[in-house]
Amino acid sequence: REVYPPAGEELIRDQATRCMDCGIPFCHEGCPLGNRIPDWNDLVRTGAWASAAESLHATNNFPEFTGRLCPAPCEAACVLGIADDPVTIKQVEVEIANHAFDHGYVRPQPSVARSGRSVAVVGSGPAGLAAAQQLARAGHAVTVFERDDRIGGLLRYGIPDFKLEKERVDARLAQMAAEGVVFQTGVNVGVDVTAEDLRERFDAVLLTCGALAGRDTPETPGRQLAGVHLAMDHLVPANRVVAGLQESTPIDAKDRHVVIIGGGDTGADCLGVAHRQGAAGVIQLDQYPLPPDVRAAELHPWPTWPVILRNYPAHEEGGERVFGVAVQEFVDDGHGNVAAVRVADVVVERIDGRRTVTVTPGSERDLRADLVLLAIGFEGTEQQPLLDQFGVTRNARGAVDADENWQTSADGVFVAGDMHRGASLIVWAIAEGRSAAAAIHRYLGAPGELPAPVRPSSQPLAATR
Repeated sequence: REVYPPAGEELIRDQATRCMDCGIPFCHEGCPLGNRIPDWNDLVRTGAWASAAESLHATNNFPEFTGRLCPAPCEAACVLGIADDPVTIKQVEVEIANHAFDHGYVRPQPSVARSGRSVAVVGSGPAGLAAAQQLARAGHAVTVFERDDRIGGLLRYGIPDFKLEKERVDARLAQMAAEGVVFQTGVNVGVDVTAEDLRERFDAVLLTCGALAGRDTPETPGRQLAGVHLAMDHLVPANRVVAGLQESTPIDAKDRHVVIIGGGDTGADCLGVAHRQGAAGVIQLDQYPLPPDVRAAELHPWPTWPVILRNYPAHEEGGERVFGVAVQEFVDDGHGNVAAVRVADVVVERIDGRRTVTVTPGSERDLRADLVLLAIGFEGTEQQPLLDQFGVTRNARGAVDADENWQTSADGVFVAGDMHRGASLIVWAIAEGRSAAAAIHRYLGAPGELPAPVRPSSQPLAATR
């Protein structure tokens, strides 16, 4: 279950009221969706929860997801954060979403007229779902294809339930189905269905397959040892066990000494899962030095995204965090299994625009490890048959480029989300999905305009450690 219980209404109103002390709301600039944060804070302050939910949903299809999973760049841009703690925008957002579902404000909004046009969405993560909902409400016939056995992408099997209970996903999918979106699971486009099939059946295709190619360290000595795994190979089966879809996981942390390499969201997810599986001990490694607790204004002035120590719920449950180290070797127990991780202190610098890592001589030591999880990011979208069939190639970042209309090099084939941007934030995925839907709506020659909060870019989002 989710770790944090709902906040009390008085607390939420207090935070919403603090927002009214703002002069010029820079939070708009911090949020890729352009959420009308002061508007719905003012409505919450006055107890107008239904209107607050309407205002929130005007710019965000899935506030119940972003309110739980987004790191809240809006809060980093909050004016009150200059001299005080920022408004807890994310907490207000999730409580509005909770209130909307609990009181029946979230209802299907089917189109009153059909356009006669059809769109295939390949991939059912937040970008694909946001685009599908926008297009269906505009009157287009939308079919979402997912190769997994359930809809949701990383929301379903990549995010542990202690961060996002899957009933939240199912509730939103029920609304979308009632709006006319058709979901087809267990369909690997490019294998079970060809690109030619989609072109014949649909007027446009949107690719939102994510960035699931996990970054590995094949050059590290001992990488081939048993017990060293990519993070997603641990998280996906663990989520399937929680969902009751399988009885056990092949990568179980029970009674094992776990070392997690990587200090980001995925590493924290692995930490929480390892705790719940009963690990004997968990250490999480980060190559970067220990960041400060508060914004270093000279390096990251307001309202830019600050590099600060971010504690996730899993960190409050235990485990050890080690900063400023890099793995030198995975140590063999003599039988082909990992027994330890050899690390050394490092200094990370940027010289002539390139990141360099310098090892401190004499700092090597071994950390006991029966299980090692690599949570060091993603290298872009996976190379898969559908790309070849559509004639679309990956760029140097492993992503798929789009023109100013979100269209790939193939006519009528669009791309959005992590597949286009690279592994990024859920709020960016939803923003890109909404914007791609607007471009597809224009491509189909439909009347009117759909909201398009962001423009396509070939540049990745600045890394947020």
